[in-house]
Amino acid sequence: MFLSPNLLLQAYVSGSFPMADPEEDNQIYWHTPKMRGIIPLDSRFKVSKNLRRLYNKNTFDIQINRNFEQVIRTCAELRSDDTWISEEIIDAYLGLHEEGFAHSFEAYKDGELVGGLYGVSIRKAFFGESMFHKVTDASKICLVFLVEFLRENDFLLLDTQYLNLHITQFGAYEITHEEYLERLEFALRG
Repeated sequence: MFLSPNLLLQAYVSGSFPMADPEEDNQIYWHTPKMRGIIPLDSRFKVSKNLRRLYNKNTFDIQINRNFEQVIRTCAELRSDDTWISEEIIDAYLGLHEEGFAHSFEAYKDGELVGGLYGVSIRKAFFGESMFHKVTDASKICLVFLVEFLRENDFLLLDTQYLNLHITQFGAYEITHEEYLERLEFALRG
C-alpha cells in the first residue's frame, strides 16, 4: 500500500496514524490507541518558571516551516535505533507538507537548527508527530511556541498520540479513544 498524503489525511480524521516498524523491514502499521495522549491548550498547559524565563529571553530564533525536511530527518536520525520514521514515512509527510497540512516548528541558535517538532494540522486539530533537540530545552521551547500559536489560531485539539515523560511535565494526559473521537470531530468542525 502506497502511503499517500490523501491516505494519511483519511487516517488522521478517523483517529489513526502510521508508524514504521524497523524490526519488520519498516513495514507500516496503523495505530489507534485505546488511550490517547493530548496536551491541553487551556490553563492546564504547564510551563516551569525556568522554561518560561528562557522562552521570554528569546534565546532561540523560532521559525515555522523554514526547513520541514531537515526537522523530520533529524527526528529520524536522532532516534536511529528505534525510529518509526522510515523513508516512506518521510516521503509521505513531505507530500503532506507540500499540500499545506504538515508543519514544523523550529529553534535556531547562531543560525543552526538545534531543536524542532513537526505534526499535521487539519482544521482546528494539530497532531504532534515527533520532536528533537540538540541543545537543552530547544524542543521544549518549540512546544511552548506551538501551544501559543495554536491558542492564537483558536485550535481545539493538540494530539500527542502516546504519553511520555517529556510531555507529561506540560500537563499532557490521556483520554479514552471514544472521548478522543468526540474531541476530534468537534475540532474538525471548527
